[in-house]
Amino acid sequence: MIILPPSVRTEGLGVCVISSGFEFLSLFCGERPIRMAVQWFYLSFYALWFLGLMSIILTIYWMQLWHGGFAWDGTVLMFNYHPVLMVVGLVVLYSAASLLYRLPQSWTGPKLPWKIGHAALHLLAFILTVLGLVAVFQLHRRSKITNLYSLHSWLGIVTVFLFACQWFLGFVVFLLPWASVWLRSLLKPIHLFFGAIILSLSIASVISGINEKLFFSLNNATQPYSSLPGEAIFANSLGMLVVVFGLLVLYILLASSWKRPEPGILTEGQVWGPGLPFQVGVGPGLEKGHPGKTWALPGRRPDDVVGNQVA
Repeated sequence: MIILPPSVRTEGLGVCVISSGFEFLSLFCGERPIRMAVQWFYLSFYALWFLGLMSIILTIYWMQLWHGGFAWDGTVLMFNYHPVLMVVGLVVLYSAASLLYRLPQSWTGPKLPWKIGHAALHLLAFILTVLGLVAVFQLHRRSKITNLYSLHSWLGIVTVFLFACQWFLGFVVFLLPWASVWLRSLLKPIHLFFGAIILSLSIASVISGINEKLFFSLNNATQPYSSLPGEAIFANSLGMLVVVFGLLVLYILLASSWKRPEPGILTEGQVWGPGLPFQVGVGPGLEKGHPGKTWALPGRRPDDVVGNQVA
């Protein structure tokens, strides 16, 4: 049995939150509003991955149309793999791995399968990123071009180094069973912080790389970069698309209402429906300690409730 105050009542499978003073009110009563909440989540999710897919397609199109396509032969065509692999690995797949815990399906049940998926996607992203580095280093070696002299290359190599450290730390501490709960609790905020930092550095590396490529390829062209030829407009638009994608990913990562709740704890703006947490309105009257913040958690024992609040 779950103790609820008068301001909270359940109907059917959902939860209704009713309290005066709300600036925004969401009622999750029955199946229809729950279905609407899921639809809103996936609408945002699919819109994000549409942007990611378009970023990949446009990068491939750029290299194919303006730079002759791809060949793993040590020539300039080998370099063309570099921007594609960096966008795929360091931006899109990295973001996919980071957002895995934001899927509502990951909020309940065993966490281990999601940990394995999180680590595997990150590992795949890292492998593709390393292949992207190999493509550019091979070209530099054969063409006797100096490595790591530009700001873009410095940003990129720092990002990849942090990525490697982050994956190793996550694998050793959070995936292997030896680490104590205390150690994981201590390192989790650091892990989350550097996850967002690495994504931000990835976006900065990609857009600086796009800019550097345009300066090199349009330096001696009949239409210089400053005259904004077709390639410049296309690549600049691609850079803006990558920035928008990255900002949306960071927003989802930092939004507390989309985070996986800790056992027995829900973040601000989350409420449990039939097996999934959903967002409710936040405004005056939902401050800490207000009765309207009682969470109807399936299976919670009465002794988990203190007064009007779930302990």
